[in-house]
Amino acid sequence: MPERSTPTLAQRLGYICGRTLPPAMSDWVREDVIGPGATRRYLLRILIPIIPVLCLFLLIPGPLWMRLAMMALLYLPLIYFTVALTYVFRRNKLIKHGIDPALADADRRDREAAERQSYEERHGRA
Repeated sequence: MPERSTPTLAQRLGYICGRTLPPAMSDWVREDVIGPGATRRYLLRILIPIIPVLCLFLLIPGPLWMRLAMMALLYLPLIYFTVALTYVFRRNKLIKHGIDPALADADRRDREAAERQSYEERHGRA
């Protein structure tokens, strides 16, 4: 039986929770971490599952605005730190799966190289 190149549902849930996938799935991991939509997937995996937990604040007696404010006091910093730690998360996920962590910022390096090339062409250095 050939090895799978994509994770099963159980493997995918384990991956989301921090488990390492088999080496045969490293292409899938690379695509998940640095491919198109990687940042969106990362943010959704962190920010959506916490909403039901925050909704427990709605069970606390008191005015609705106060319950919503308590939820916001937890959710807004979560959003901030989740966005701020995206790069760290990507590098960690790549290292954990034995993939070159320099790939985490390859898109940034490509963009900077294109900007430098454009600059040098405009100013006669090319």
